Amino acid sequence: MTKRFTMLAVSLLMFGCLAWSAQHVFYGVVSDSMCGAKHSRASAAAAHCVKKCVAGGAKYVLVSRGKVYQVTPQDKFADFAGKRVRVHGALSGTTITADSVTAVVYKKKAKAASSGI
Repeated sequence: MTKRFTMLAVSLLMFGCLAWSAQHVFYGVVSDSMCGAKHSRASAAAAHCVKKCVAGGAKYVLVSRGKVYQVTPQDKFADFAGKRVRVHGALSGTTITADSVTAVVYKKKAKAASSGI
C-alpha cells in the first residue's frame, strides 16, 4: 500500500512539474533590466526610456503583476518597448522563454448614453 502511495505521489509531482514548465500566457509591460518595475504602465515616456536603456546595454524584461521576469529571446521584444503585451512561452525560474509576443490594445469603452425623462 505504501509503495503505491509513494509511486502515486512521485507521479503527481513529476507531472505537476512538467505542466508548470509547459506553455503559459503572460500579460505585462515590456521594460528594461535597468528600470525594472518602474515601467509597469505602458506609455510613450516608458517606450522612450526603455529604448534608451537597451541601447545603453540593458536587457528587455517583462513586468507582470508587480514581478519582473527576464525574457528570451531578446529580439522578440524589440518592437514592444514600453508597451503592454501578451507573451506565450514557458517559465523557468524567473525567465520566460517566449514563443510569441503580441501587442495588447484595449478598446476604450463608449460612454453610456444618458436618457432624459
